[in-house]
Amino acid sequence: MAVPADLDPASLNTMIAFATGGLLGDVFLHLVPHVFFGEGEHGDRTVVVDEKRNIVIGGAIFAGFAAFFVLDKTMRVLNAQAGNEGGHHHHGHGHSHGAVEGNSTAVKKSESELRKRKVKGEDGIEVEVVTEKEEKEVNPSLKLSAYLNLFGDFTHNITDGLAMAASFYSSPQLGAVTTIATFCHEIPHESGFTKYQAMGSQFFTAVGAFVGTFLGIWIAETTGAGNPDAPVAPGQGIFGTSVGPGELVIPMTAGGFLYIASVSVIPDLLEESRSMKQAFKEYGAMAFGLFCMAVIAWNE
Repeated sequence: MAVPADLDPASLNTMIAFATGGLLGDVFLHLVPHVFFGEGEHGDRTVVVDEKRNIVIGGAIFAGFAAFFVLDKTMRVLNAQAGNEGGHHHHGHGHSHGAVEGNSTAVKKSESELRKRKVKGEDGIEVEVVTEKEEKEVNPSLKLSAYLNLFGDFTHNITDGLAMAASFYSSPQLGAVTTIATFCHEIPHESGFTKYQAMGSQFFTAVGAFVGTFLGIWIAETTGAGNPDAPVAPGQGIFGTSVGPGELVIPMTAGGFLYIASVSVIPDLLEESRSMKQAFKEYGAMAFGLFCMAVIAWNE
């Protein structure tokens, strides 16, 4: 809620571009390299050359991407059925991202209505005065769309919690970077709510992150993911590989983050393409977000 409701679209797009750079930096410089690494006998990092293992991990990345596609598509269909034809629903996480749709005000004022009333003038003669009547009314389809978006954000935040838990179990550095990337792409999606309702809805969606975190902890503790003393023996993992169930969380998260950045956010940045000056601001913001992630990755 630190972002003002009336923030101009140009500044908002610049912030979104920075978040996109940070998110893609986390995917390509932290998460993806991490899942294709292996642990040596003395904690050394080694590149895994098991082709079947890499196929499973690559499939998990695609599964994360596809899961977010299914969720996004389902929300769009439900929004269309609720009367919000053609409306965009972006997660958001971003991603994120329905931020360019407008501010987070929920109660929309109806068009000004003209109202006639009689008043007495100074000379005692009654005259008709035409005044504008502002009537507040709630758009039912807008409210339903907002609640659908809220459900999508709640589900999305569960994956954020899973990502953070799995990342911290892998290494404190990876966990910190993933948390930063998750924070950067969290832009309020509650178009259709008042400011205070949006604050309450943000609290509700934050519960999803806690649910995901506890779920990630349970998976890690159950499967031994991130524990170098309990590795999965070759041939004992998924499809006869050395990949354990807990090791699929990070690659699926990478796929989800990739979807948020590339499908949910970047198209909005491409729609606002009227000023070359603004375009260069967005280039710089995205590059700076990627640079921040690169600095962290280089010094891990």
